[in-house]
Amino acid sequence: MITKLIFVCTDNTCMGPMAETIFRNENHDLDVEVSSRGLVVLFPEPVNPKAETILATHGLIIASHTARQFKADEVDAETLILTMNTVQKRRLATDFFINDNVYTLPEFSGIHGDVDDPYGREIAEYETCYNKLQELIQNAIYRLLYGRLPDVIKQDEE
Repeated sequence: MITKLIFVCTDNTCMGPMAETIFRNENHDLDVEVSSRGLVVLFPEPVNPKAETILATHGLIIASHTARQFKADEVDAETLILTMNTVQKRRLATDFFINDNVYTLPEFSGIHGDVDDPYGREIAEYETCYNKLQELIQNAIYRLLYGRLPDVIKQDEE
């Protein structure tokens, strides 16, 4: 049984905090402690202003988020770790020796590919990222609730 969910991204200022916020605000009956962490957090930065703006346009607020470094001692057998891409997933295996209950968010949600990082791009790219994260998180919630993916999943066009 999963009791903790950690979204992992590179620096914990954009995609991870967006995913955490979206997950917290979805209407579900999961009793899961949710957080986000970064693989390379050099100092405690606030959330990316464009990510914060996009979340706010959807009525979601990040309250005083500060980037936090991923630490292996936060993980136990009941922790699910969802990364944004396969590189981050591999780093958890090579740098932290964590392989159990680790998936990319798309992989766990039944969709091929990675989540594209909008960092440094225009606000429209942050909106695209938000929409992708929301779709993936809805599928992930369904899987956590029912032990399977929804019957109809839109596959990314290759």
